Amino acid sequence: MSERKVLNKYYPPDFDPSKIPKLKLPKDRQYVVRLMAPFNMRCKTCGEYIYKGKKFNARKETVQNELYMGLPIFRFYIKCTRCLAEITFKTDPENTDYAMEHGATRNFQAEKLIEEEEKKLQREREEEELNNPMKVLENRTRDSKLEMEVLENLQELKELNQRQAQVDFEGMLNRYKEYEENERKRQEEEDERETREMLDRALVKRLRDSDSDSDEDREKQRERAERCSTDKPTDILTTDRPTEAQASAPPAGGVKRPRGESWERSVGGLGGGALGSLVVRKKPGSSAPKPEVAAPPTNHSVQSEANGPKASSSCTAPPAVASQPITAQNGSSLSLLGAYSDSDDSE
Repeated sequence: MSERKVLNKYYPPDFDPSKIPKLKLPKDRQYVVRLMAPFNMRCKTCGEYIYKGKKFNARKETVQNELYMGLPIFRFYIKCTRCLAEITFKTDPENTDYAMEHGATRNFQAEKLIEEEEKKLQREREEEELNNPMKVLENRTRDSKLEMEVLENLQELKELNQRQAQVDFEGMLNRYKEYEENERKRQEEEDERETREMLDRALVKRLRDSDSDSDEDREKQRERAERCSTDKPTDILTTDRPTEAQASAPPAGGVKRPRGESWERSVGGLGGGALGSLVVRKKPGSSAPKPEVAAPPTNHSVQSEANGPKASSSCTAPPAVASQPITAQNGSSLSLLGAYSDSDDSE
């Protein structure tokens, strides 16, 4: 296969390079090169800042009639990025730098200007000394005075260093360390004392709170014990029905306790709760007289009627006992329970 990029060219056998005409290019011709700005500059036309390292497509040419030790000097033409004004600068092989020519001013050039000023003064002084011998004497006198001042300042610095050398820095550091140690111990003692005082105050407060809490707990326990001894919701379940002798005998405390009270504590009264609106308590004043039901005639009464008044007087039946009224329609189980609980209290 043939190469993708052909680097070799075909030369025919009858090729004669001397027959190729030579181009006659001018010496001041310009080339388009790609370069970066060698320093920071500011355009004189619009005031735009151009920083160092900005890339430009510049035109390059050789400066005519300017050489430095046989080295040619090149000039570059660029355009401002804002107003497209032309800016030129050229190489400076003497100072290994670039020199601004026109179109802009170079920034951050103070150090370079100072160096140039010093060099200029040095050259002027050398020229004056060559032509004026009295100027040489004045310059030497001035230099000697400056040298004496420098020596005096140096001697003062040496004396100051000797004074500082006599100071015991180790002793000063040791004393400072001891002072820091004492301060640290004092601070720790103060912290311990404050902590101890805070703990004592907290302990006293806790003891006071515990005493008050213990008194309150004792009172609560006493009240709970009294309530448990007096109010037992399971009295109706645990206690048996008292006999007639126990019911007729007064209690040990001298106060008779009705049986319905324990029932109301365990089950609830008729007036409260959801049943209060359904059950109406009987009023004592408006109660109607209970109708008495006559007892059926027995054999003894029939025989007395047959035998006459004498037999009836000797064999009379006992009086009929009035039974409890039973209401078939208006009565309820709760009223019967209330009547049953009331019937047990007989003396």
